[in-house]
Amino acid sequence: MSELARPRHGRVVAGVCAALARRFGVSPTLVRVLFLVSCLLPGPQVLLYLVLWVLLPVDGSPRRRRR
Repeated sequence: MSELARPRHGRVVAGVCAALARRFGVSPTLVRVLFLVSCLLPGPQVLLYLVLWVLLPVDGSPRRRRR
């Protein structure tokens, strides 16, 4: 499994679904469809997407080292 980071290329809105797809080794289209279907159910899906958009780093961006 690869690191969880939003890709610079191949993203549609913010790259969250593409990052999750790459991390778990599935198709980005599958993750996007599952997300859209999950939006039909009650829950905080859109809020979770926004939080991941803010928290996930962009691929290749400098990160702070943990001490």
